[in-house]
Amino acid sequence: MRARKGSARRRAKKRLLKEAKGFVGGRRRLYRTAKETLLRAGMFAFRDRRAKKREFRRLWITRISAAAEMRGLRYSRFIQGLKLLGISLDRKSLSELAIHDPETFDVIADRVRAKLQEIGAIPAAAAAASA
Repeated sequence: MRARKGSARRRAKKRLLKEAKGFVGGRRRLYRTAKETLLRAGMFAFRDRRAKKREFRRLWITRISAAAEMRGLRYSRFIQGLKLLGISLDRKSLSELAIHDPETFDVIADRVRAKLQEIGAIPAAAAAASA
């Protein structure tokens, strides 16, 4: 007589149904439906972990852009100035500075503006008018 999967199959099914906790109706109680739902949920989770990173980056850029505009700089020029100065703050940190520590962001923006004037990327008259 051949050995069947018996207890191992029961354990696997119990584990899968335990993962389906919180689903509604047959998606929680029926093995095949629960398995399909978990597979689909896993695909969404994988995709959205990556989408979350993109969405946060967009949010940070929007915040930095707004803060830079308030100080008379465009986002692209602001980032260019940071690179020229060798300031290697990431967008998340810059966004947090813009919100929670505007004085420090002002100092950074002033240094960026001065560097951009120095290389001629923005005219001095435009910088003086916006400051």
